[in-house]
Amino acid sequence: MPLGVLTHPNQLVHWTARESLPFMSSEIPAPVAAVLGVLDLDQDPHEPDLFQGGSLPQPNGRVFGGQVLAQSLLAAGRTMEEHRLPHSMHGYFLRPGSLDEPITFAVERLRDGRSFSARRTHALQGGAPILSMIASFQQEQDGVDYADEMPADVPDPEHVTSALDVLGGIDHPVAKFWTQEAAFDVRHVGGSIYLGPAPDSDGRQMAWFRSRGPVPDDQLLHRALLAYACDQVMLEPILRRAGQSWVSRGMSIASLDHAMWWHRDVHVDDWLLFVQSSPSAQGGRGLGAARVFTREGTLVASIAQEGMVRLPQ
Repeated sequence: MPLGVLTHPNQLVHWTARESLPFMSSEIPAPVAAVLGVLDLDQDPHEPDLFQGGSLPQPNGRVFGGQVLAQSLLAAGRTMEEHRLPHSMHGYFLRPGSLDEPITFAVERLRDGRSFSARRTHALQGGAPILSMIASFQQEQDGVDYADEMPADVPDPEHVTSALDVLGGIDHPVAKFWTQEAAFDVRHVGGSIYLGPAPDSDGRQMAWFRSRGPVPDDQLLHRALLAYACDQVMLEPILRRAGQSWVSRGMSIASLDHAMWWHRDVHVDDWLLFVQSSPSAQGGRGLGAARVFTREGTLVASIAQEGMVRLPQ
Protein backbone atom coordinates (compact mmCIF):
# COMPACT_ATOMS: atom_id res chain seq x y z
CA MET A 1 0.00 0.00 0.00
CA PRO A 2 1.45 3.43 -0.92
CA LEU A 3 2.58 5.68 1.90
CA GLY A 4 -0.08 8.13 3.03
CA VAL A 5 -3.13 5.87 2.67
CA LEU A 6 -3.53 5.65 6.43
CA THR A 7 -4.50 8.77 8.31
CA HIS A 8 -4.36 7.24 11.78
CA PRO A 9 -3.57 3.77 13.12
CA ASN A 10 -6.97 3.61 14.82
CA GLN A 11 -8.48 3.65 11.34
CA LEU A 12 -7.83 -0.13 11.38
CA VAL A 13 -9.87 -1.55 14.21
CA HIS A 14 -10.51 -5.19 13.34
CA TRP A 15 -7.40 -7.30 13.35
CA THR A 16 -6.94 -11.05 13.07
CA ALA A 17 -4.79 -12.60 15.80
CA ARG A 18 -2.63 -15.55 14.77
CA GLU A 19 -2.97 -18.97 16.38
CA SER A 20 -0.97 -19.65 19.54
CA LEU A 21 2.68 -20.21 18.76
CA PRO A 22 5.22 -22.55 20.38
CA PHE A 23 6.97 -19.68 22.14
CA MET A 24 4.10 -19.48 24.62
CA SER A 25 5.57 -22.60 26.24
CA SER A 26 6.76 -22.20 29.82
CA GLU A 27 10.15 -23.59 28.72
CA ILE A 28 11.07 -20.24 27.17
CA PRO A 29 12.27 -17.48 29.57
CA ALA A 30 9.94 -14.52 29.95
CA PRO A 31 12.26 -11.97 28.22
CA VAL A 32 12.51 -14.16 25.09
CA ALA A 33 8.78 -14.87 25.11
CA ALA A 34 8.09 -11.13 25.36
CA VAL A 35 10.15 -10.40 22.23
CA LEU A 36 8.58 -13.28 20.32
CA GLY A 37 5.15 -12.06 21.37
CA VAL A 38 5.67 -8.52 20.13
CA LEU A 39 6.97 -9.88 16.80
CA ASP A 40 3.77 -11.90 16.31
CA LEU A 41 1.91 -9.28 14.27
CA ASP A 42 -1.85 -9.06 13.80
CA GLN A 43 -3.18 -8.96 10.24
CA ASP A 44 -6.04 -6.82 8.95
CA PRO A 45 -8.67 -9.32 7.71
CA HIS A 46 -9.74 -6.96 4.90
CA GLU A 47 -6.29 -5.79 3.78
CA PRO A 48 -3.80 -8.70 3.64
CA ASP A 49 -0.84 -6.33 3.29
CA LEU A 50 -1.59 -4.41 6.49
CA PHE A 51 -0.39 -5.54 9.90
CA GLN A 52 -0.32 -4.10 13.41
CA GLY A 53 2.01 -4.63 16.34
CA GLY A 54 2.83 -3.29 19.77
CA SER A 55 6.12 -2.36 21.43
CA LEU A 56 8.17 -3.53 24.37
CA PRO A 57 8.91 -1.03 27.16
CA GLN A 58 12.23 0.80 26.89
CA PRO A 59 14.11 2.89 29.48
CA ASN A 60 14.29 5.89 27.11
CA GLY A 61 10.55 5.82 26.39
CA ARG A 62 11.00 5.28 22.64
CA VAL A 63 10.46 2.27 20.38
CA PHE A 64 13.61 0.14 20.06
CA GLY A 65 14.92 0.36 16.49
CA GLY A 66 15.75 -3.34 16.27
CA GLN A 67 12.17 -4.18 17.20
CA VAL A 68 10.57 -2.15 14.41
CA LEU A 69 13.16 -3.47 11.92
CA ALA A 70 12.29 -7.05 12.82
CA GLN A 71 8.55 -6.37 12.73
CA SER A 72 8.82 -4.70 9.31
CA LEU A 73 10.75 -7.65 7.92
CA LEU A 74 8.26 -10.16 9.30
CA ALA A 75 5.33 -8.20 7.84
CA ALA A 76 7.02 -8.27 4.43
CA GLY A 77 7.77 -11.97 4.77
CA ARG A 78 4.15 -12.81 5.51
CA THR A 79 3.14 -11.50 2.07
CA MET A 80 5.26 -14.13 0.30
CA GLU A 81 3.04 -16.54 -1.62
CA GLU A 82 5.98 -18.91 -2.18
CA HIS A 83 8.66 -19.98 0.28
CA ARG A 84 11.27 -17.24 -0.10
CA LEU A 85 13.59 -15.94 2.60
CA PRO A 86 15.08 -12.46 2.95
CA HIS A 87 18.65 -12.09 1.71
CA SER A 88 18.97 -8.30 2.08
CA MET A 89 17.29 -5.38 3.82
CA HIS A 90 17.81 -1.62 3.81
CA GLY A 91 15.94 0.63 6.23
CA TYR A 92 15.84 4.26 7.35
CA PHE A 93 14.84 5.33 10.84
CA LEU A 94 12.76 8.45 10.17
CA ARG A 95 11.12 9.40 13.49
CA PRO A 96 11.21 8.26 17.11
CA GLY A 97 8.45 5.75 17.78
CA SER A 98 6.01 6.14 20.66
CA LEU A 99 5.51 3.26 23.09
CA ASP A 100 1.97 4.43 23.82
CA GLU A 101 0.36 3.59 20.47
CA PRO A 102 0.44 0.59 18.14
CA ILE A 103 2.50 0.50 14.96
CA THR A 104 0.85 -0.15 11.60
CA PHE A 105 2.95 -1.96 8.98
CA ALA A 106 1.90 -1.28 5.38
CA VAL A 107 3.59 -3.60 2.87
CA GLU A 108 4.03 -2.82 -0.83
CA ARG A 109 4.53 -5.76 -3.17
CA LEU A 110 7.11 -4.26 -5.51
CA ARG A 111 7.98 -7.35 -7.54
CA ASP A 112 7.57 -11.11 -7.68
CA GLY A 113 9.96 -12.65 -10.20
CA ARG A 114 10.90 -16.24 -10.90
CA SER A 115 13.61 -16.22 -8.20
CA PHE A 116 13.40 -12.92 -6.31
CA SER A 117 10.68 -10.87 -4.64
CA ALA A 118 10.93 -7.29 -3.38
CA ARG A 119 8.83 -5.69 -0.64
CA ARG A 120 8.71 -2.24 0.93
CA THR A 121 7.34 -1.84 4.45
CA HIS A 122 6.34 1.47 6.01
CA ALA A 123 6.05 1.39 9.80
CA LEU A 124 3.48 4.05 10.70
CA GLN A 125 2.29 5.87 13.78
CA GLY A 126 -0.27 8.64 13.54
CA GLY A 127 -0.19 8.26 9.76
CA ALA A 128 3.52 9.18 9.59
CA PRO A 129 6.39 6.74 8.94
CA ILE A 130 8.79 6.01 11.77
CA LEU A 131 10.75 3.57 9.57
CA SER A 132 10.81 2.80 5.86
CA MET A 133 12.37 -0.49 4.78
CA ILE A 134 12.86 -2.39 1.53
CA ALA A 135 13.78 -6.08 1.52
CA SER A 136 14.57 -8.65 -1.12
CA PHE A 137 13.59 -12.32 -0.84
CA GLN A 138 14.89 -15.29 -2.81
CA GLN A 139 14.01 -18.90 -3.45
CA GLU A 140 16.65 -21.37 -2.31
CA GLN A 141 19.09 -21.91 -5.18
CA ASP A 142 22.49 -23.47 -5.86
CA GLY A 143 25.46 -21.37 -6.99
CA VAL A 144 29.02 -20.27 -6.28
CA ASP A 145 29.70 -20.72 -2.57
CA TYR A 146 32.61 -19.21 -0.58
CA ALA A 147 33.06 -16.96 2.45
CA ASP A 148 35.66 -15.21 4.59
CA GLU A 149 36.87 -17.15 7.59
CA MET A 150 36.21 -16.28 11.20
CA PRO A 151 39.18 -14.75 13.05
CA ALA A 152 41.40 -17.33 14.71
CA ASP A 153 41.93 -17.81 18.45
CA VAL A 154 38.66 -16.21 19.55
CA PRO A 155 37.82 -17.37 23.10
CA ASP A 156 34.72 -19.52 23.44
CA PRO A 157 31.66 -17.71 24.84
CA GLU A 158 31.88 -19.81 28.02
CA HIS A 159 35.17 -18.03 28.75
CA VAL A 160 33.89 -14.49 28.09
CA THR A 161 32.17 -12.28 30.66
CA SER A 162 28.47 -11.73 30.05
CA ALA A 163 26.65 -8.40 30.21
CA LEU A 164 24.58 -10.07 32.92
CA ASP A 165 27.73 -10.31 35.05
CA VAL A 166 28.90 -6.75 34.28
CA LEU A 167 25.59 -4.98 34.89
CA GLY A 168 23.64 -7.44 37.01
CA GLY A 169 24.72 -6.01 40.36
CA ILE A 170 24.09 -2.36 39.47
CA ASP A 171 20.96 -0.79 40.96
CA HIS A 172 19.96 1.34 37.99
CA PRO A 173 16.87 1.08 35.70
CA VAL A 174 18.93 0.81 32.50
CA ALA A 175 21.25 -1.82 33.99
CA LYS A 176 18.27 -3.84 35.21
CA PHE A 177 16.58 -3.53 31.82
CA TRP A 178 19.58 -4.88 29.87
CA THR A 179 20.05 -7.78 32.31
CA GLN A 180 16.81 -8.93 33.92
CA GLU A 181 14.67 -8.10 30.87
CA ALA A 182 17.21 -8.79 28.11
CA ALA A 183 16.24 -11.48 25.59
CA PHE A 184 19.86 -11.98 24.47
CA ASP A 185 23.02 -12.91 26.32
CA VAL A 186 25.79 -10.57 25.04
CA ARG A 187 29.44 -11.28 25.79
CA HIS A 188 32.12 -8.81 24.65
CA VAL A 189 35.49 -10.37 23.91
CA GLY A 190 38.10 -8.26 25.70
CA GLY A 191 35.54 -6.31 27.70
CA SER A 192 32.52 -4.08 27.10
CA ILE A 193 32.13 -0.28 27.07
CA TYR A 194 29.05 -0.23 29.30
CA LEU A 195 30.79 1.52 32.19
CA GLY A 196 33.80 3.17 30.58
CA PRO A 197 35.83 3.51 27.37
CA ALA A 198 37.92 0.71 25.89
CA PRO A 199 41.66 0.68 26.68
CA ASP A 200 42.46 1.09 22.97
CA SER A 201 40.74 3.14 20.27
CA ASP A 202 41.04 1.08 17.08
CA GLY A 203 37.25 0.65 16.89
CA ARG A 204 37.44 -3.13 16.63
CA GLN A 205 35.05 -5.25 18.65
CA MET A 206 34.00 -8.88 18.89
CA ALA A 207 30.93 -10.01 20.80
CA TRP A 208 29.14 -13.32 21.25
CA PHE A 209 25.32 -13.30 21.03
CA ARG A 210 22.69 -15.92 21.83
CA SER A 211 19.03 -15.77 22.82
CA ARG A 212 18.42 -16.68 26.46
CA GLY A 213 16.06 -19.47 25.44
CA PRO A 214 14.95 -21.60 22.49
CA VAL A 215 13.27 -20.02 19.47
CA PRO A 216 10.75 -21.77 17.16
CA ASP A 217 12.35 -23.36 14.10
CA ASP A 218 11.25 -20.69 11.63
CA GLN A 219 14.08 -19.28 9.51
CA LEU A 220 12.25 -16.01 8.73
CA LEU A 221 11.80 -15.47 12.48
CA HIS A 222 15.48 -16.22 13.20
CA ARG A 223 16.61 -13.74 10.53
CA ALA A 224 14.27 -11.11 11.95
CA LEU A 225 15.59 -11.77 15.46
CA LEU A 226 19.14 -11.23 14.22
CA ALA A 227 18.02 -7.79 12.99
CA TYR A 228 16.43 -7.20 16.39
CA ALA A 229 19.50 -8.21 18.37
CA CYS A 230 22.22 -6.52 16.34
CA ASP A 231 20.81 -3.03 16.90
CA GLN A 232 22.11 -3.25 20.49
CA VAL A 233 25.77 -3.15 19.44
CA MET A 234 26.07 -1.81 15.88
CA LEU A 235 27.18 1.67 16.96
CA GLU A 236 29.56 0.53 19.70
CA PRO A 237 32.66 0.44 17.42
CA ILE A 238 32.13 4.15 16.76
CA LEU A 239 32.19 4.86 20.49
CA ARG A 240 35.28 2.68 20.91
CA ARG A 241 37.19 4.47 18.16
CA ALA A 242 36.16 7.86 19.58
CA GLY A 243 37.36 6.86 23.06
CA GLN A 244 33.82 7.02 24.45
CA SER A 245 31.41 4.67 26.21
CA TRP A 246 27.69 4.32 26.94
CA VAL A 247 28.13 6.47 30.06
CA SER A 248 29.85 9.40 28.30
CA ARG A 249 28.25 12.58 29.60
CA GLY A 250 26.26 14.72 27.20
CA MET A 251 26.39 12.20 24.36
CA SER A 252 23.50 12.03 21.87
CA ILE A 253 23.30 8.84 19.80
CA ALA A 254 20.67 7.40 17.46
CA SER A 255 20.47 4.95 14.55
CA LEU A 256 19.93 6.59 11.14
CA ASP A 257 19.89 3.70 8.68
CA HIS A 258 20.49 -0.03 8.62
CA ALA A 259 21.62 -2.46 5.93
CA MET A 260 21.76 -6.21 6.30
CA TRP A 261 22.62 -9.21 4.15
CA TRP A 262 21.87 -12.80 5.16
CA HIS A 263 24.24 -15.20 3.42
CA ARG A 264 23.14 -18.47 5.00
CA ASP A 265 20.63 -19.80 7.52
CA VAL A 266 21.05 -18.38 10.99
CA HIS A 267 19.95 -19.67 14.39
CA VAL A 268 19.90 -17.04 17.12
CA ASP A 269 19.51 -19.65 19.86
CA ASP A 270 23.03 -20.89 19.01
CA TRP A 271 26.08 -18.74 19.74
CA LEU A 272 26.91 -16.16 17.05
CA LEU A 273 30.09 -14.06 16.90
CA PHE A 274 29.89 -10.42 15.78
CA VAL A 275 33.20 -9.20 14.32
CA GLN A 276 32.87 -5.41 14.18
CA SER A 277 34.66 -2.25 13.04
CA SER A 278 34.04 1.42 12.30
CA PRO A 279 35.70 2.58 9.06
CA SER A 280 34.68 6.24 9.33
CA ALA A 281 33.03 8.98 11.38
CA GLN A 282 32.39 12.56 10.29
CA GLY A 283 29.77 15.31 10.45
CA GLY A 284 28.18 13.96 13.61
CA ARG A 285 27.71 10.55 11.96
CA GLY A 286 29.60 7.26 12.21
CA LEU A 287 29.46 3.94 10.41
CA GLY A 288 29.45 0.59 12.18
CA ALA A 289 30.06 -2.65 10.30
CA ALA A 290 29.78 -6.29 11.36
CA ARG A 291 30.28 -9.79 10.03
CA VAL A 292 28.36 -12.52 11.86
CA PHE A 293 29.74 -16.05 12.21
CA THR A 294 28.41 -19.24 13.74
CA ARG A 295 30.41 -20.86 16.50
CA GLU A 296 31.73 -23.30 13.88
CA GLY A 297 33.08 -20.41 11.80
CA THR A 298 30.44 -20.11 9.06
CA LEU A 299 29.71 -16.57 7.84
CA VAL A 300 25.93 -16.11 8.03
CA ALA A 301 25.38 -12.35 7.72
CA SER A 302 26.94 -8.94 7.08
CA ILE A 303 25.56 -5.74 8.59
CA ALA A 304 26.17 -1.99 8.31
CA GLN A 305 24.55 0.80 10.30
CA GLU A 306 25.13 4.54 10.28
CA GLY A 307 24.29 6.48 13.38
CA MET A 308 24.17 10.02 14.67
CA VAL A 309 26.85 10.41 17.34
CA ARG A 310 27.14 13.86 18.88
CA LEU A 311 29.50 14.65 21.74
CA PRO A 312 30.02 17.83 23.77
CA GLN A 313 32.78 20.04 22.44
